[in-house]
Amino acid sequence: MDCAFCAIVAGESEAHLVFEDTAAVAFLDARPLFPGHVLVVPRRHAETLTDLPVAEVGPFFTRVQRVVGAVERGMGAAGSFVAANNRVSQSVPHFHVHVVPRNRKDGLRGFFWPRTRYASREAAAEVAARVRGAFV
Repeated sequence: MDCAFCAIVAGESEAHLVFEDTAAVAFLDARPLFPGHVLVVPRRHAETLTDLPVAEVGPFFTRVQRVVGAVERGMGAAGSFVAANNRVSQSVPHFHVHVVPRNRKDGLRGFFWPRTRYASREAAAEVAARVRGAFV
């Protein structure tokens, strides 16, 4: 397997690490939205969130929570944007969470894509039913 994030986790590729333990590794994004933009990756390779073993999800997100606090405090940020792509727009096929320090009037406008509305309450109810029916 040739995974850029696995190489960072293994210490084979250079990165500016900000945190690491048995569950996760966090390092500065090489192309940050703002200084202090950190990526948090599970130590074990998992391409998507749904590939991460259930027993590792809680411990991983506990580390994400710690990184969020450190980024906000360390960068003197008023808050943060925490996000993950799952396959689509995922630049490296190793699950990762972006932690981006935020301040009011920093130039980012909510999500980075256009928002819409459902055509009707019925259309929203139909979509909700489809999602409810897909739980396994």
